[in-house]
Amino acid sequence: MRRAKRPVLSFSRATGRLTSRARMLPSFLIAGAQRCGTTSLYRALAQHPLLLKPVLHKGVHYFDVGYSRGSSWYQGHFPLRLSAALLGHRYGTRALAFESSPYYLFHPLAGERIAADLPGVRLIVLVRDPVERACSAHAHELARGFETESLFEYAVELESQRLAGAEELLRDSPFARHHSHRHHAYLARGRYAEQLDRLEPLIGRERILVLDSHRFFTEPEAVYDRVLEFLGVPQLGYPVFERYNRRALPRRVPRVLGDALRDHFEAYDARLVRWLGEVPSWRR
Repeated sequence: MRRAKRPVLSFSRATGRLTSRARMLPSFLIAGAQRCGTTSLYRALAQHPLLLKPVLHKGVHYFDVGYSRGSSWYQGHFPLRLSAALLGHRYGTRALAFESSPYYLFHPLAGERIAADLPGVRLIVLVRDPVERACSAHAHELARGFETESLFEYAVELESQRLAGAEELLRDSPFARHHSHRHHAYLARGRYAEQLDRLEPLIGRERILVLDSHRFFTEPEAVYDRVLEFLGVPQLGYPVFERYNRRALPRRVPRVLGDALRDHFEAYDARLVRWLGEVPSWRR
């Protein structure tokens, strides 16, 4: 089935590139964090008639691993401006294109590229308990075949070694990829405040919305309303809220390790208060 889809995808991408000038650019991005509910939020927002997802797939991954492909390739992924104009006329306000690529938050060059290529863009970031996120990410990468170490404890122990020099490489060789930076950053990706601090001077505090994913899953209507208000889009009814890509954690983290990780994240979690407007759910 996957092989059969490849010619269709290649044709669609080629068509998109040829018609790129007639297509939209995104007005907002779901930029991360990985394993924090980005797919669930993406699917909910995509049900809004004025929020237009990419033509081919959820994550375009242009500003992280696809930047060498060029702007025409990127713009070719989005709906035609004419289609958006017709929707805007129907509802009396403009339609917005968007995409979701959770590596954008963590990649050291993505923020600079987004700021340069999409002036005025808004970013949505979801965060969750970073210890749970790390466990979930390990299970996810293990299931996808990107992780070979089955023990979470050992994968955490290996992280600093695996990521050594990764950011320097990615900055010095802008089109390079680093497997472990993308797939083995279990703790580093959970230091959300570091990543937000890097984005703030590039994008602007007022154009970054940070959401607690626990609140999204327990109070989806309230969070959905907040997102629409942030985007300036009218409320046209609630979508069907479902939880996607949920992975059961293989087993409980050993207490000693769990306590050590919570201590590790404590200072970073405290810095999230000014972004969330409240103490993170996992610290209450």
